[in-house]
Amino acid sequence: MQYNFKHYLFFLSLVFITFNCEAQFKDTSKWKALFALGINYPTTDGFVKGSYAQPVNFPTVNLGIQHMLTSHYGVKLDFGFNRFKNADDTPEFKINYSRINAQFVYDPTDYLGFIPTRMRLIAHAGPGVAFVKPLGTLGDNKQTFLNLNGGLEVHYAINEKVSVFTDVAYLYGVTSLEDYNPALTGLGAFNGSVFNLTFGLAVSLDGCRYCN
Repeated sequence: MQYNFKHYLFFLSLVFITFNCEAQFKDTSKWKALFALGINYPTTDGFVKGSYAQPVNFPTVNLGIQHMLTSHYGVKLDFGFNRFKNADDTPEFKINYSRINAQFVYDPTDYLGFIPTRMRLIAHAGPGVAFVKPLGTLGDNKQTFLNLNGGLEVHYAINEKVSVFTDVAYLYGVTSLEDYNPALTGLGAFNGSVFNLTFGLAVSLDGCRYCN
């Protein structure tokens, strides 16, 4: 009888620990710092005629701070930096594309029963300002314009404080390219859209967790 009781007690303890760990990983930190590094692809229609960038460019750097208002909704402010350069068969240029975006954050994970305990899906979208600066002698073709950022992050919790994530994002340029005559005088100008693929860390900045 005592032997069976010990096994029963051990089983209950194991179940309790398992559910307690799952509950902890499903909670969302109120404040998080986000650090990510990756690659980018600028769309060809954002350049003057006869020039375009490589299909894969490095680096893309994203830095952000995120605040969850509830366990499902939040906001974040993030800064991004992209560098891209000309393709082999176009005139030579290098461009720095920087941005600042204020975004709405939505976490639907709790409504999706098939997501593993340690994983979370985070959708984000919001407006911002983009700063495009060609390097070298092309600096006169720099531009500033509005953009819209939308994307999806997949997070995997290493522990209660740190998770690794990947983010697939699309930056839409809300502007039109100036008319350059001849087109070569507009080399390095860019007002198009950018696809980003980044991998990074999300670090909790508060000791407590958000609970409804």
